[in-house]
Amino acid sequence: SQANFEEDSQNQPAVGHWKTLMPSKGSKEEPETGRQDARGVDETQSTEQLNVSRLRSSSVEIREKGSEFLKEELHKAQKELKLKDKECERLSKVREQLEQELEELTASLFEEAHKMVREANTKQAASEKQLREARGKIDMLQAEVTALKTLVITSTPSSPNRELHPQLQSPSKAVFRKGHGRNKSTSSAMVSAASQNVTPEPVSHECKEVDSILFAEFQAWKESPTLDKSCSFLDRIYREDVGPCLDFTKQELSELVRVAVEQNTLTIEPVASQTVPVVKVSAEECGGPKKCALSGLPRTCKHRIMLGDSGNYYYISPSCRARITAVCNFFTYIRYIQQGLVRQDVELMYWEVMRLRREMSLAKLGFYPSEM
Repeated sequence: SQANFEEDSQNQPAVGHWKTLMPSKGSKEEPETGRQDARGVDETQSTEQLNVSRLRSSSVEIREKGSEFLKEELHKAQKELKLKDKECERLSKVREQLEQELEELTASLFEEAHKMVREANTKQAASEKQLREARGKIDMLQAEVTALKTLVITSTPSSPNRELHPQLQSPSKAVFRKGHGRNKSTSSAMVSAASQNVTPEPVSHECKEVDSILFAEFQAWKESPTLDKSCSFLDRIYREDVGPCLDFTKQELSELVRVAVEQNTLTIEPVASQTVPVVKVSAEECGGPKKCALSGLPRTCKHRIMLGDSGNYYYISPSCRARITAVCNFFTYIRYIQQGLVRQDVELMYWEVMRLRREMSLAKLGFYPSEM
């Protein structure tokens, strides 16, 4: 383009100059030629200046565009750097939070472990205490069995032991001994206990026969003793003895009593003759000394029961107390068997269970000792 411009500028006449078509008279060709050379030099110089200015302007534009591009790149780099700083800050916060959660989790785990250790030590101490008490009871029962065996051995047909056969005594002596049997003092406490537990009718006259179905159910339960009433042994006793024995007029309270007996959280205590101050404000006296809370009938109530740690007391009649006591005695015995505290023959255990069932049946029918 510059070459075309130079050719055009050389071919076209310069502005402000007149080109003579014909040489005037008297003029000479040499001065005209000098003027044309001068004009050519001027035109060349102006063209070079124009080219230089154009180069300068293009270089300025290139510099400006380069500076703008660099500024944009710098701005982008700064934005990316800010985003990376924010991401680093967020990651550092996440790390701090995770470290704090890890410390809290470690502390809670250590605290839980110490708590479990303390509970295990407490349970171990309680178990050891129960074991010592159970061993003491076993020793006492073994001593009683030994004393009873001694009494049985010393009793022969020719010289029967009158302690075991009160029917052989004279009526006056029998009445005297019956009235004072609980308060007499002898050198052997076991002999005294054996004489107190003698029933009015002789034991030798009582006939017993093992029921095969009941004995088989008891043997199956004895192999793996449990308190779950779904087994056939306990299911039968619940249906035939426990359920009817704890079936009182007040159905809702009867259900609470049954649950407390099963969980071994029921408390029976005698009622004092004078008014006893109530320690717990929330304690609720249900029934009264002249009304039974379970039957709802007017009865003289000498005892009251408390279910668990609720603090609510319920007055009960002697008949209701006998029924509850009979069921409690049964559950206490089968718990001893479950814990392995009873070391007897299976048949002896079976007859003890039958005796406890008979007590529940008699209590359900309304029979109870007069001292209740």
